[in-house]
Amino acid sequence: MAEQAVSQERRILLAMRKTLASIVRDLTPTEAMQRYPLSEATVEDMKACFDLIAARERELAVQDGLATHELPRFTDEPKQAQVISIAKLKTRQRD
Repeated sequence: MAEQAVSQERRILLAMRKTLASIVRDLTPTEAMQRYPLSEATVEDMKACFDLIAARERELAVQDGLATHELPRFTDEPKQAQVISIAKLKTRQRD
């Protein structure tokens, strides 16, 4: 039963984060000269909401034993490990 509550909480957090992001995206002016429709206080409140959602998601991840220090990787980012094809390796012949 507790696992269902956590799953439900995760779904709620995900829905809240997506809804807030959609609101920000919809309200962002398409032209640089347009004034942003939200006040600074509202923008700061929305940032605080995003922070609270992220903090709770981290708590749930730690509770479930998931890694929380991983960062997204870009496809053009250099990899730390290099793969070497075995087919290209030459065997050394012994005399």
